[in-house]
Amino acid sequence: MQDAKEDVRSRLNIEDVIGEYVQLKRAGRNFKGLSPFSGEKTASFFVSPEKNIWHDFSTNKGGDVYTFVMEVEGLEFRAALELLARKAGVDLSQYETAGSREIAARKKRAIEANTMAANYYQHSLLRNQHAVDYVFKKRKLSRAIVEEFKLGYAPDTGTALTKYLGKKGFSPRDVGDAGLANRYGGDMFRGRMTVPLMDASGQIIGFTGRIIIDIENAPKYLNTPQTSVYDKGRHIFGLSQAKEAIRKLNHVVIVEGNLDVISSHQVGIKQVVATAGTAMTESHLRALKRLTGDVRLAFDGDKAGIAATERAIAIASQVGVELTIVTLPEQYKDPDEAIQVDPKIWEHAIEATEPAVEWVLAQYQKRVDIGTASGKRAFTTAGLALVRLIDDPVEREHYENIIANSTNTSLDAVHEKLTNEKTEAKQALKSVKSIQERPTVNYAYQDSALAIACVDAPSQELFAHMNLEMFEGEERRDVGKYFASNHGKVLADTPEELQKHDTYVKILLLQAETRYAEWDSNDRYFETARLIRQIENEYKKQTRDNLTNELRAAETTGDDARANTLRVELNTLIKEIARGR
Repeated sequence: MQDAKEDVRSRLNIEDVIGEYVQLKRAGRNFKGLSPFSGEKTASFFVSPEKNIWHDFSTNKGGDVYTFVMEVEGLEFRAALELLARKAGVDLSQYETAGSREIAARKKRAIEANTMAANYYQHSLLRNQHAVDYVFKKRKLSRAIVEEFKLGYAPDTGTALTKYLGKKGFSPRDVGDAGLANRYGGDMFRGRMTVPLMDASGQIIGFTGRIIIDIENAPKYLNTPQTSVYDKGRHIFGLSQAKEAIRKLNHVVIVEGNLDVISSHQVGIKQVVATAGTAMTESHLRALKRLTGDVRLAFDGDKAGIAATERAIAIASQVGVELTIVTLPEQYKDPDEAIQVDPKIWEHAIEATEPAVEWVLAQYQKRVDIGTASGKRAFTTAGLALVRLIDDPVEREHYENIIANSTNTSLDAVHEKLTNEKTEAKQALKSVKSIQERPTVNYAYQDSALAIACVDAPSQELFAHMNLEMFEGEERRDVGKYFASNHGKVLADTPEELQKHDTYVKILLLQAETRYAEWDSNDRYFETARLIRQIENEYKKQTRDNLTNELRAAETTGDDARANTLRVELNTLIKEIARGR
């Protein structure tokens, strides 16, 4: 799809696309505005039409028009390409094989059918008084929220929708592909309030149907089956409506039900989404991580809720997000019920979160009698299943202390059990390696050093005398190596040797142009030298921390030879850091 990508790019002005999200003002050859990714009050977000890139100095994010849409909309590349292709009027099917074109056409038709169905259901809602009473009186939903989420009603006749879509030119195959027909060819949803399921860009890809009149043996909720456009393992309900609030507040709340999401949005608590109808998956958390690393779960405290949280902890550790738990007062069964009493109850609960591991430990404690030997054994076994695989020794000891204090047991006894009961602990939770996210290192100082070198030839020579492996990531290392072996000439564009990092080099050039072009050459040189010292110091500190963790692990396992070697390396490094070498 490289040709399609370039065709779409050539038809769009990057400043026009970004201008739909950010108020931009001309700043010389560039545009600038307030970052959409932070709460800054001074503009440090720049767009270069000449280089076709953007850079946000407040978060050190940057890239081309595709990376911007992926960041701001929380989309994967393919979805961003499709969104921009629609803006540019490019038919992506012309770049696909015959088989791919057929698949793309069927997906497009499925979305069209679902969109048409949503419109039909909305009109049907207004024509059915019992549905109106349920939605507006019983559920207490406002007209505005009904319109925003496109809520509707599926008539109970059995074929109302399929006949309507047939008249609009949709074949039975089209209706089936969209997940709107049952196995007999009739309507999938009957006598239910319909809640459209939208992808991250707002396209309707399926429905949840909530029964209005209870019928024996009828499921309360019914969801669209797996289709070419709807994948329950990837879909996040409410994301298209919530993503702006998630970016602004820098956290997301995940609830169990779609109506909890809708009720929250109605009272202005808009950073709320749901993975309704399915367990949380890695795809869910990876999609949310594009918007925030602060994920708050509002799951029930029953056995199923604890199990779901344990699974989420494992996934969160792999994805790299911080996971905390939202707990409502016991008298409320869900967020919707609390909101009906007072929205501030739900608001306060969202702010009063606790770490996921601590929450799970508290739930374990409620279910055993820790005053007995068997209760202590059960609690410590379950708790240490979570704790034993935490990498950070300080964090691990924190949870060991909680377990020891809860059971009135010595820390040494808990530590011994943590060390010895490997098999039992692995069976409880195999995949947890690190419960909480390591602090994210911002490598802006490395980018700044490289940016100055782009416009200052003397500064480039400094890279010839440093260990370039200290740079984080291939693109930074390759640019540093380029300056180390090609110093003496400032850059006007991306050199041939760095073409595979073209976007990154252009970001450096934009940073150099907007920040360092007017600096005195001596100031640029000394700033580069200062930044390189910072790079070296940060690298040594990181190495020190890694050696410390390795040493503690070796001591824990009784590997004396390895521990002695690590002590020598660590002491040498600590002396270097103290001397400022």
